[in-house]
Amino acid sequence: MDVAESAGQRFELIAWALDERLRRLFAATEAQVLGRGGITAIAKATGVSRRAIHSGLKEIAQRPEKLPTCPGRIRRPGAGRKKLVERDAGLRADLERLVEPLTRGDPETPLRWTCKSLRRLAEELGQHGHQVSRTLVGELLYELGYSLQANAKMLEGAHHPDRNAQFEHINREVLARLAQGQPVISVDTKKKELIGTFKNPGRTWREKGQPEVVNVYDFIDPQLGRANPYGVYDLAADEGWVSVGTDHDTAAFAVQTVRRWWQAVGQLAYPHAKELMITADGGGSNGSRVRLWKVELQRLADEMGLIIRVCHFPPGTSKWNKIEHRLFSFISMNWRGQPLVSHEVMINLIAHTRTRSGLEVRAELDPAIYPKGIKVSDEEFRAIHLEPDEFHGNWNYAILPKLSCL
Repeated sequence: MDVAESAGQRFELIAWALDERLRRLFAATEAQVLGRGGITAIAKATGVSRRAIHSGLKEIAQRPEKLPTCPGRIRRPGAGRKKLVERDAGLRADLERLVEPLTRGDPETPLRWTCKSLRRLAEELGQHGHQVSRTLVGELLYELGYSLQANAKMLEGAHHPDRNAQFEHINREVLARLAQGQPVISVDTKKKELIGTFKNPGRTWREKGQPEVVNVYDFIDPQLGRANPYGVYDLAADEGWVSVGTDHDTAAFAVQTVRRWWQAVGQLAYPHAKELMITADGGGSNGSRVRLWKVELQRLADEMGLIIRVCHFPPGTSKWNKIEHRLFSFISMNWRGQPLVSHEVMINLIAHTRTRSGLEVRAELDPAIYPKGIKVSDEEFRAIHLEPDEFHGNWNYAILPKLSCL
């Protein structure tokens, strides 16, 4: 066995523990020991390239103490293939120009009107002379501070000049009534729901690969129809009441829900109540301009023998209504991923909604008919014992029972 073959065997025995630098230094050492023709022989015996052996000989000639000290480094500083972003100086700028919210330059560019996926961005950069993969595009976007984001519902339209003042007014009125032990409720209509085997947003735990099977299309079932959940939230008790209507969402239905809550819960919880305060949205079936809403409240006030005080939220601010984030949001969380196959299922899911704060909810079906388009005459409207507040009487008013006005 010649010296080169012996060196090759030694290399095979220790190669598993050698990194790139030690491989070339080992081969260079053996080649230097062999002398003339050693580089070719060792390259053939070990598989290390002649170029790497020459580099190793230069390092040996320079001695380790003369090399820059870089602990843990294999290559010398600056060695190795340069990153694409270093070789292509305009890559980052071109990428950021493609994804910025408002495209500069030509508004007719196709990318403005297409889905800006990583693959599509990589293709567009390729058309600008940048050869880049979609993986690198994702890494660059992350470095530039970009991330995938959904739309955020933040725009509420034009702000009424008295918006904040109305919020402060509602807050003062609510705190004053709560301090006096008077009932304060927040009311609103939840989103209408299709009844049947329809998809309900959200996910729920099931056996892997066994999702709940629902209809492909959301065509209303003529026999089951839609459900109109109207809610009442008691601020002091942290309790909710939901009437699930099967007909139209009208002012008569809204007030009937308040009536059912009072008869079943309210009058027992507040036996010494002198008035009932309601906070409601500015539109919908309980809107500030709906005449039927006030007519029905007059009937309810007469039945209860209590003053009904109403404060409406300014236009476009319905999300600030307490019932939205203290009741409706938790109902949606409780039935996520659960098809509302029947009114009974819907009522049970609503009634079993709970929170850590102790929220309790009661729900009942209201199968009554509430026709739309009922007109209230001027005479009927003038018969309402309505007392507008000094501040925005169109939003804040009290309806007095007729017996108290005799």
